[in-house]
Amino acid sequence: MESREKELIENLAAVNEDVADAVAKTGRKTGSVAVMAVSKLHPASDIEILYQAGHKCFGESYVQEALAKQDELASLDIDWHYIGGLQSKKAKYVSGRFCAIHSVDSIKLAELLNKKAQSLGVVQNILIQVNTAGEEQKSGVSEEQLPSLIEGISALDNLKLTGFMALPPFFGDPEGARPYFARLRMLSEGMEKLFGIKLPELSMGMTGDFRVAIEEGSTMVRVGTRIFGQRLS
Repeated sequence: MESREKELIENLAAVNEDVADAVAKTGRKTGSVAVMAVSKLHPASDIEILYQAGHKCFGESYVQEALAKQDELASLDIDWHYIGGLQSKKAKYVSGRFCAIHSVDSIKLAELLNKKAQSLGVVQNILIQVNTAGEEQKSGVSEEQLPSLIEGISALDNLKLTGFMALPPFFGDPEGARPYFARLRMLSEGMEKLFGIKLPELSMGMTGDFRVAIEEGSTMVRVGTRIFGQRLS
């Protein structure tokens, strides 16, 4: 086995083991938390190595890079997720190309994604990105605007809202992120009751804090550096 292949497979195995341990310690069902390997700024060859080792879920943040990798790896049955910020002008390029788009934060963006999905005859899964900390420099809808955004999305036939995503402020101690993870879970539960809908997905937690996120209800953790190492650029 070549050194890069060995490194990636061992890294992923260690992450999967830690995630399984965290899930078990919270008393949640085995397999209830998915690991998304965040492959942005890493080559398609790394993705193929992990895919051949049995991993299918990958996350990308840059439209052109993601589409190029999809084309290069078109023969593989990969579950692609779009997790980066998304400008309205690029919505037409991602709708219908990903299992889920995690960064929807406005009705304008949702309508553009819906329009493209409609033209393709598909239903696009989306998550709403919520700015739980109210950070001005970060994307995400505010808590106050969340109900009206959900209401608007509910009228779009070619979008399926499956849950929420959040990027809490960075803390050296993972415990610092706990209140923001807990808040997203509470918002999800509240919106389910308010609208009478199911929102099964909570996309939260990254390399440094995914254990805390799992304790607070995450169903998908986004892990990049610990699997792939430092980004190439």
